[in-house]
Amino acid sequence: QVQLVESGGGLVQPGKSLRLYCAASGRTFSTYGMGWFRQPPGKEREFVAAISWTGDITYYADSVKGRFTISRDNAKNTVSLQMNSLTPEDTAVYYCAARSYAGSTLAYEYYYWGQGTQVTVSS
Repeated sequence: QVQLVESGGGLVQPGKSLRLYCAASGRTFSTYGMGWFRQPPGKEREFVAAISWTGDITYYADSVKGRFTISRDNAKNTVSLQMNSLTPEDTAVYYCAARSYAGSTLAYEYYYWGQGTQVTVSS
């Protein structure tokens, strides 16, 4: 069983940066692929980024490629999402998720989900 808790969300101006964190419980965090998804207001949940259990393979949605960076620290049981050059279109509730070993772009392949953290990009 893995419990995930997101943090770091908030209100930020367009063009600024924000870093999200996901803290995981459990001793097997290092064997989980991790993903970030988001749900914009009135829209479906969508993939943002994913990282393999070793951290050497990453995936990004086209809409965030070059602006967002996913990373993990297995010693601290955390995964982070560095978000730069934010736009109002990035406004959403951001969720982290966990699955075995490999990262995935598909939400249904993840076993565990956090409660989400709100990110609002507005001037």
